[in-house]
Formats: sequence, structure tokens, C-alpha cells
Amino acid sequence: MVPISVLCSIVESGFKPLACECIENSNGLLRIKVYDQATGRIDLLIPCVSPTRLTSVRAISDFVGELRVEMRAGRRAFAG
Repeated sequence: MVPISVLCSIVESGFKPLACECIENSNGLLRIKVYDQATGRIDLLIPCVSPTRLTSVRAISDFVGELRVEMRAGRRAFAG
């Protein structure tokens, strides 16, 4: 299993040049917010992501790829 701090670091680096915040909440779920730092515009906000399937760098990378596809499709949220 990948530590949450490493998982979040990988997720956050996957959205450059946009900014990304990946935060673990009190329930052990992740909150992921991707936004434009200059304007504050939020491109993606997912309040409750379970990290249970994100057990390898490959799984995390695939997840980030899915989110990027959703963002390009113009959706504001992704049920993952």
C-alpha cells in the first residue's frame, strides 16, 4: 500500500500546470481539488475518494489519467 502522503503527492503532480490539492479527511477519504491558481477557477472537485484501490503507483497514475479525461470532457465531478 502506498502511504497517503505519497499518494497525494503523485495525484497533485499529475495536473500541472494547474494546481491540485489532495487532502485526507477524518473518514480516511480523499478530497481532490484541481484549480487554476491565477484565477481561482475550480476545474475538478471530488469530495470523497476512497484510497482503497489506489494501492500502487500504476493504479494512482491510471486514476489521474481518468480524471484528466473527465476534465477534458468538461465534467465537474467524477464518481470514483
